[in-house]
Formats: sequence, C-alpha cells, structure tokens
Amino acid sequence: MWLPWRRKRGRLRQIGEAEAYGRAYGDRTADVRIVATVPRRPRYKLLATGEELRRQFEEKLLKRAESKRS
Repeated sequence: MWLPWRRKRGRLRQIGEAEAYGRAYGDRTADVRIVATVPRRPRYKLLATGEELRRQFEEKLLKRAESKRS
C-alpha cells in the first residue's frame, strides 16, 4: 500500500548471501542441541501385511475361475 506521507528509504548497502543467511537463520549456538528421538511404537497391530493380502486375493481369483469352469 502506498502512503504519500511516507518516503521509501533506500538501503545503505547490499548484503551478500552469507550475511543474508546469517540474518535469516542465525548462527548455531551452544544452547541448541540436535537430539535423536526414539521411533514411535505402532498404534495398533496390523491385521494383514501387503503380501498376505496379495496371496488371499490370488486365492479368491483362483476359486472364482474354478467355480466358473464347473
């Protein structure tokens, strides 16, 4: 939004990429630590794996094919 009573001030100097990164993210200090977390446990037990589902589906297809032949 343009306000006529405010003048745009120019930047005194351009900053480099390293300085811009430092201003945006800051330096890593001693009070910040990276901590490894323990993986979460599963919320519930799965009833079937993908391989079991594929095998059951193949069995149903075979039964369907056999029943059509009879």
